[in-house]
Formats: sequence, C-alpha cells, structure tokens
Amino acid sequence: MIKIYKTDIKSNEFNEINDYEIGAWIDMVNPSDEEIKEVCEKLSIQEDFIRYSLDSEEKARIDYEEDDDTVLFIMDVPIKETEENHEIYTTMPFGMIVVRDDYIITVSLKELDILKDFSINKVKGFATYKKSRFILQVMYKNSSSYLTYLKLINRETESAEDRLKNSMKNKELLKLLDLEKSLVYFITSLRANEAVMERTIKIKNIKLYEDDEDILEDAIIENKQAIEMSKIYKDILDSTMDAYSSIISNNLNEVMKLLTSITIIISIPTLIASLWGMNVEVPFEIAKYGFWILCAIAFVVTAATIALLNKKGLLGK
Repeated sequence: MIKIYKTDIKSNEFNEINDYEIGAWIDMVNPSDEEIKEVCEKLSIQEDFIRYSLDSEEKARIDYEEDDDTVLFIMDVPIKETEENHEIYTTMPFGMIVVRDDYIITVSLKELDILKDFSINKVKGFATYKKSRFILQVMYKNSSSYLTYLKLINRETESAEDRLKNSMKNKELLKLLDLEKSLVYFITSLRANEAVMERTIKIKNIKLYEDDEDILEDAIIENKQAIEMSKIYKDILDSTMDAYSSIISNNLNEVMKLLTSITIIISIPTLIASLWGMNVEVPFEIAKYGFWILCAIAFVVTAATIALLNKKGLLGK
C-alpha cells in the first residue's frame, strides 16, 4: 500500500495527493514488487533501500549513496504481535529514506502507530518539506513509544505475579518468560537506535537547524530513559523468576518429604501384618484377642512414628 502526503509550502495545508510531487512524503506499508518498482522509477532510486527496510532481520543503521544523494535510516520500532495463540512484544525494522532534497519515504511491513499522528497532521511543527525535522520527530515518537510499551510490559508483569501468588501455573511462568524475552529485544533495539541517532548529527546530507538539534537531543534522552527502564524491568523480572523458581523447588521438596513420610507411616502396619501372616509360630497366634492386640501394637508404633516425623518437621508446615 502506498499513500502520498504533502504540505503546501505557501499555505502550509496538509493533504493526501496522488502524484509524486517534490516535497511529498511517500508512506509505503508492505508494498508489492510492482509498487516498489513504481516508486523507484518515479524517484530514480535503487530498490535495495526499500527492500532493506522490509527485511525483518535488518538491523538499525544508516546507509547512503553519495552518487544520487540518498540517505537510508533504519530504526527498530516496538510492536505487539500474536505468536502461537499468545501476544508478545517485539521489534521490527522501519525505514526512512531521504531522496535528495525532494522526497522522503517511509517503509514498513505493518502500519505503525508512530506515523498515525503524522498522517492526520497532528504533530506540532510537522511539514513534509521539512525532511530533516520529520526524521527527528519520528525518532522522538519512536523513543516515546518504547516507554509506552515498557509501561504495558510492567503492568502485565505485575498482573502475572498476582496470579502466580494464588496458583503456580505454567501459563503464568511462560508469560513472564515471554515478557523477559521482550525486554531483551527492546534493550538490543534501543541501543542500536541510539547509535543511529548519535550518528545522524554527522551525516552531511542531513541539514540540522537549532530547533532540529533540540528535537534530536530530546529523542536521545527519551531513548536513554527507555534503555534504563528496560534494564530495571529486566532486573526485576530476573529476580522475580529466580524467586519463583526457588519457591517452586521448595514446594516440590515439601511435597516429596510429605509423600516419603506418608510412605513410611503406611509401611508400618503393612510390615506388622506381613510378619504375622507368615506360616511360622508367632506371638499371639492362639490368643483370643490376638488380632486386636496386633492392631493396637500397629497403632501405637504408627502414632509414635507420626509424632517423631512431625517433631522433625517432615509432615509439612
């Protein structure tokens, strides 16, 4: 899907247009091969820059072609997707291409929340012909979106912990593992994004004005804050997982102790009955109340064993 937007440089009106006019923003979402070829032919750029942005394994980086004055920014953006019937937080690459001083292209595999406000012209100071500022504003929005997703992850972590306090279910433990994995993805992507933002200042093709530098600085600060929050949440989650692993292991030990004690208690009457069931002469064999005497002996020995095991704390809390 391709959508083209343009801010009129005179009236500053923002509209969706149909032609590839100079100063336009071309938004490409999961484009087909035909759409990629069309854009490349119209704008005279290489297909590689667009295809790099559509590679789910592509890392955040900056690339540029000095011959045609085209710069590619690839950033990692946070997303929430469904995997094997459960939702996980992860990241995916998102490309921004500055084509000379004429166009800016955004490329992604899915529609992104960080671009929605731009597409309806709800971002202060946004104009499609201010390409450098547009890139920095997107970087800032992206860094802020990580903070939003981190708050969601923290909320889900607390919810899973509350459920685990009442019942040690594998489902909740697996949920915590997924959240921990998401935080690892976030930390890796945020560090890569930080390197891209810091390198942006050094790109000669990108003209930065004083206000633009402030936006970039704010984006870097937000990104650093997101990295710190990710680390803190991951440390908390690691500690929580270790604690629950210890609790589960301890509970298992308690169950095994209890079962072992029960086995010992049950074996005492069985042993006595087995000894007196042999085809040899035994005490109380001909006694009138022999059976009840043996029952009393079994009861006394069993009670004494229970008392001993309980004193040693082998019958639970």
